[in-house]
Amino acid sequence: MSYILAALLGYALGCLSPAYLLARRKGFDIRSTGSQNAGASNAFITMGAKSGVAVGLCDMAKSCAAALLAALLFPTLPGAAAVAGTAAVLGHIFPFYLKFRGGKGFAPFLGLTLALDWRFFLGILAAVLIITLVTDYIVIGTFTTIVSFPAYLGVFARAGWMVVCVVCVASVVIFVKHFVNIKRLLTGQEIGLRRAMSKKDRV
Repeated sequence: MSYILAALLGYALGCLSPAYLLARRKGFDIRSTGSQNAGASNAFITMGAKSGVAVGLCDMAKSCAAALLAALLFPTLPGAAAVAGTAAVLGHIFPFYLKFRGGKGFAPFLGLTLALDWRFFLGILAAVLIITLVTDYIVIGTFTTIVSFPAYLGVFARAGWMVVCVVCVASVVIFVKHFVNIKRLLTGQEIGLRRAMSKKDRV
């Protein structure tokens, strides 16, 4: 029952969608333009850098808060933080009130890494920034993160099989959600960072 409560807590926080709410305030549905996802990357593309950064920080904060709050509420429950944080990632991707059409989960996944291991978070954040600046594609940093974090937890942090398996659920779902990005990347249709920053037709 405690695991269910932790998951429900995480899912509820994850369902909060700053990208959708901010876009609605500006008069449009973010899921109908750009990459058609209610996340930080599409907020960056459709509303500019300031909105993208703000949405990204909020998306990271909600999963981090879910994990830390679950650890506080269930201190004797192994993996409570991982369960709640992963549920927050899934809530971000599948918010019930948006007909389960949310974002792709990368920003809240970063928030989960922050809650579970701040050292990994700092390292992977630097790596993602460098990878994105060098390649011009955020998606490459996304794949680097979702693959390396479960491996880090299992090999270096020795977090336990349950935590690793729970985090792997989030990694697999994010991978599937980004599969279309792979196809666009291979065909040269993926929107790069510099192209997004140079767009003049922001909403």
